[in-house]
Amino acid sequence: MIKRLRRLFKHRWLDASASRRAIPPEVAQRLRERVTASESLHSGEIRICVEAGLPLSYLWRRASTREIIRARALAMFGKLRVWDTANNNGVLIYLLLAENSIELVADRGLNDRVQDQTWQTMVSDMSVAFRAGRFEDGLAQAIDAVTDLLTLHFPLTAGESNPNELPDAPVLN
Repeated sequence: MIKRLRRLFKHRWLDASASRRAIPPEVAQRLRERVTASESLHSGEIRICVEAGLPLSYLWRRASTREIIRARALAMFGKLRVWDTANNNGVLIYLLLAENSIELVADRGLNDRVQDQTWQTMVSDMSVAFRAGRFEDGLAQAIDAVTDLLTLHFPLTAGESNPNELPDAPVLN
């Protein structure tokens, strides 16, 4: 019970303004441009979601913090329609500020081609920047790492273009 109360206070202490402080408009613009540039190299779609804290419905769950964060990332994957791409190769980069935690959620078209260890290594590498409060650096690193995977598995052929199926701007909650 004490653990859940601590989690509740940690997540309720931060509000949406914390996301805007971590990712101010000029950083959000640079991230959007980086996603746009990435998507010109492959047929995948990348979405970024930064949340300050979890909604109350997640905070009272009887599960580990890790399981709760993963559940929220999966929910946002669906809510932001990242799963709804022509080649089933959308990727959500989810950052939760209250926990300095990142989740990468990939649709089955890409996830089936990438080993779990690869995703875990990517998240571990990016965590260093997030723990240091370097959110732009960590998200840029995440975009670059996902771009490498999408370019490897879903490259565009000469003269082919990638219709923009999802918005490129980060979602800040």
